[in-house]
Amino acid sequence: MALDPAYAGYSYPASTPYLVGREKIREFAEAIGSVDAVHFDPEAAKALGYPDVIAPPTFPIVLTNDQLNLLIADENLGLDFSRVVHGDQRYTYIRPIRAGDALTCLCTISEITARAGAEFLTTSTAITTVEGELVATAVSRIVVRAAAPESEN
Repeated sequence: MALDPAYAGYSYPASTPYLVGREKIREFAEAIGSVDAVHFDPEAAKALGYPDVIAPPTFPIVLTNDQLNLLIADENLGLDFSRVVHGDQRYTYIRPIRAGDALTCLCTISEITARAGAEFLTTSTAITTVEGELVATAVSRIVVRAAAPESEN
């Protein structure tokens, strides 16, 4: 099944608030091999002007995972996840994500295109505080590989 191009511009329901904690930031920083004290030590973060520890730049993947699951579960979209490869991921920050933030994500399908037998789905996810402050935007592009041709037997 091909992706439905009519989904361009469609937004999924916002996620439930995610409370960012020091422990989650620490676990994520350790998982990616970060040794920057700003991810572990509140005093080191405060010395740089932050109110608490801040998350590594790729931390939003933790927040946006539920939004990806909405794409996968949406049968009308036509996404065959078994043929998906990750094409691109970018984050634009207004400010760092920090411990104590309560954040929600709103995923919008920006574009659906097809080229050379593959389909491309681009999403833009606004990451905001529960008070409505935009913290960051995550832009993701996934590539849906063409189905293998059926063999002639």
